[in-house]
Amino acid sequence: MEEVDHLAHERRTANFDVDAMKVVWAGSRRAFEIADRVGRLVASDPEFRKDNRTSLGRKDLFTNTLRKAAHAWKRINELSLTEEEASMFRFFVDEPAYVDLHWGMFIPAIKGQGTDEQQKKWLSMAYKMQIIGCYAQTELGHGSNVQGLETTSTYDPKSDEFVIHSPTLTSSKWWPGGLGKVSTHAVVYARLITDGKDYGVHGFIVQLRSLDDHSPLPGITIGDIGTKFGNGAYNTMDNGVLRFDHVRIPRDQMLMRLSQVTREGKCIQSDVPRQLVYGTMVFVRQAIVSDASKALSKAVCIAARYSAIRRQFGSQDGGPEIQVLDYKTQQNRLFPLLASAYAFRFVGEWLKWLYRDVTQRLQAGDFATLPEVHACTAGLKSLTTSVTADGIEECRKLCGGHGYLCSSGLPELFAVYVPACTYEGDNIVLLLQVARFLMKTVSQLGSGKKPTGTAAYIGKAEYLLQCRCNVQRAEDWLNPSVILEAFEARALRLAVNCAENISKASNAEEGFTDLSADLLEAAVAHCELIIVSKFIAKVQQEMEGHGVKEQLQALCNIYALSLLHNHLGDFLATSSINSKQAALANEQLRSLYSQVRPNVVALVDAFNYTDHYLSSVLGRYDGNVYPKLYEEAWKDPLNESVIPDGYHEYIRPLLRQQLRVSRL
Repeated sequence: MEEVDHLAHERRTANFDVDAMKVVWAGSRRAFEIADRVGRLVASDPEFRKDNRTSLGRKDLFTNTLRKAAHAWKRINELSLTEEEASMFRFFVDEPAYVDLHWGMFIPAIKGQGTDEQQKKWLSMAYKMQIIGCYAQTELGHGSNVQGLETTSTYDPKSDEFVIHSPTLTSSKWWPGGLGKVSTHAVVYARLITDGKDYGVHGFIVQLRSLDDHSPLPGITIGDIGTKFGNGAYNTMDNGVLRFDHVRIPRDQMLMRLSQVTREGKCIQSDVPRQLVYGTMVFVRQAIVSDASKALSKAVCIAARYSAIRRQFGSQDGGPEIQVLDYKTQQNRLFPLLASAYAFRFVGEWLKWLYRDVTQRLQAGDFATLPEVHACTAGLKSLTTSVTADGIEECRKLCGGHGYLCSSGLPELFAVYVPACTYEGDNIVLLLQVARFLMKTVSQLGSGKKPTGTAAYIGKAEYLLQCRCNVQRAEDWLNPSVILEAFEARALRLAVNCAENISKASNAEEGFTDLSADLLEAAVAHCELIIVSKFIAKVQQEMEGHGVKEQLQALCNIYALSLLHNHLGDFLATSSINSKQAALANEQLRSLYSQVRPNVVALVDAFNYTDHYLSSVLGRYDGNVYPKLYEEAWKDPLNESVIPDGYHEYIRPLLRQQLRVSRL
């Protein structure tokens, strides 16, 4: 049977070079070629099928994941993939598994906090997967407040060992992925106690299970914490619970790059600056921002393709109904999300650069940019994950009733993604950290200390507090410097208003708590300004490919002006713009939607996702939605028998009963 491309008419209307855009999205030609090759490699391997995931019970689901992880490791070795290719391979397998924590948290923690000697010993085993590690920080009673962790690690000078112990129920480690059933080792965070003194939370390498038969070692209680939200989704991961009953480990298993405990039990700080630990945190958070763009682009790709296939209403004289994608209400909800996916992609790229930059500075002993970098990565992690989680759910609604089917791929994508709003820093807590940084930066303006990096605009306070937007026609909103100034003025004025109100409080801490809701808005404004400015900077770079720059320019403007519309209260209340200019921004936004409409399917094609990776009947590349939805339905386990189990016990007796007709 000949393959028909049901979206061919949409692809023909695109007025830009899709292949060139694929390279822009990937970051470079080399990155594109690796992603393209590895993505197809995974998609063509039947061992990695995903379509049955949502119908498997928890145990089968978990065993299935173990099988895939083992097969992936086998293929990575057979093909001699580089570290970059192997990481890409795991990404396209697209199933949360213990390997994510082993490579993404256990290894970086040892790299960041272990001495050279410790790295040599543990990483040589971890890289070959002769041991499997996880990251045991979060406890039943404490997550965001790391300083409040209760697990203890007490040094015993008689035996030269640490005694790891869970003194309370709430000190049980709770949530670490890979812990429940798989990990043999963990980096465990515990309070260091030596010489009768508590030195706060430190990391320790602890073996949890025997390398012979996988049974838990003496003093260790360990298991899975149970089924989580959604079908399939994060239930492929063995999030675990762990309790210690006076478990002894050798002294040299404390990660000692930053502090050491001597044989006699003295705790000494090494001459390696503590700030170096932040390097790991910046690395993890920039990876989360990149993942946000991947998850949001996946959802947008499904919703865009399906909106072009689905027709509803508007048929005259029996002609075709209107494509849902042509409704302005659909465009108004979908196009800003498409623009956000691109925006997050580019800010993620910039964060990779920032990570390299701050790492070099830290190694050279330059800590000046650290507070700004810390605030920036915390804020961007918070903003991008919140918008992405909400955006995936919005894409599900954009697909109408069929979006609710597991075969649409959207319910599972949402359930897999939504924990990102909590892990590696709760999103509200992170924004409050950004707000603290902003308040400190504003308070130092008088001292002549110049703000740097993403906070540099605060140094222009005098100008930004009194400038007025000079937009007079709708197309004035296409000028990037006009957009930038409006966003800078809004962010600065919100921050200054908060600082002034805090200064009126009887003490600063109380003021901060009372104004925390306003401070969140100021933090969001700061983060949105960063993303808008990085998108503008990206568009101003040299680019190859016909029409590519124009499309990105349009998406950049949609991103900025849709934010302006959503936060209109902020912009008007801070007098960054007036109500007439707000109306002109809306007018310009409508015209941008019309400009982008013919290119939408091609813009999601540029993500270059295989059907296997999308795992969605609605988002298929060829748009052949309805026959495939029908086909998928028959695969459900309920359809294995025509007459359902339970018919003889429960339905037949009901149907056969002699019902007495009641007389009213």
